[in-house]
Amino acid sequence: MEEVIRVYRCQDAEERIPILRMELDEELEKLYEALKNNNFHRIDQIKARLEEIRKEMLMLEVL
Repeated sequence: MEEVIRVYRCQDAEERIPILRMELDEELEKLYEALKNNNFHRIDQIKARLEEIRKEMLMLEVL
């Protein structure tokens, strides 16, 4: 529900999409490093953040 509110507060979804793509790239870089270092706790954190980004991107596509 909080994500829906955040999307509606965003004046222009078109502005949010490039930001989400940058965040996605950053998280994927972090995930790569965590995988190389076998840092399983960090991997789980990053995967959770990637899931949040994915959900927000899906909501923006629907709107």
